Amino acid sequence: MVAGPKRPTAGGGGQKGTPKKGQKVTKKFTINATQPTSDRIFDPSAFTTFLQQRIKVDGRTGNLGDTITVSNLGDGRIEVVAHQEFSGRYLKYLTKKFLKKQQLRDWLRVVSTQKGEYSLKFFNVVGDEGDEDED
Repeated sequence: MVAGPKRPTAGGGGQKGTPKKGQKVTKKFTINATQPTSDRIFDPSAFTTFLQQRIKVDGRTGNLGDTITVSNLGDGRIEVVAHQEFSGRYLKYLTKKFLKKQQLRDWLRVVSTQKGEYSLKFFNVVGDEGDEDED
């Protein structure tokens, strides 16, 4: 039997991006709602309390404890710091749910501007004044 060079096996050896046991994970998310807050159609303090009541930890709502903190930074910025695995998509889902509940979903949308940062922006509404004058 001829021994050739050793080649790595096809397994890869575990999941990528997941921390080893004993390592702490800290994720920081910010939601920037300065534009709708300055127009006084969005209440960031109500949104902060909504997130504190609705975020699920271990399958239970309102179970934040020390692992997740939701804080209002003022000027329409909300910060969520998680010391465990937490999805930004879940935060986007809850933001959309709050906008739907407040009947703001027709005017505002949630856009990811950077990694871990979401912004609430107005839809671009193009005026159709020229079409009405022709009739």
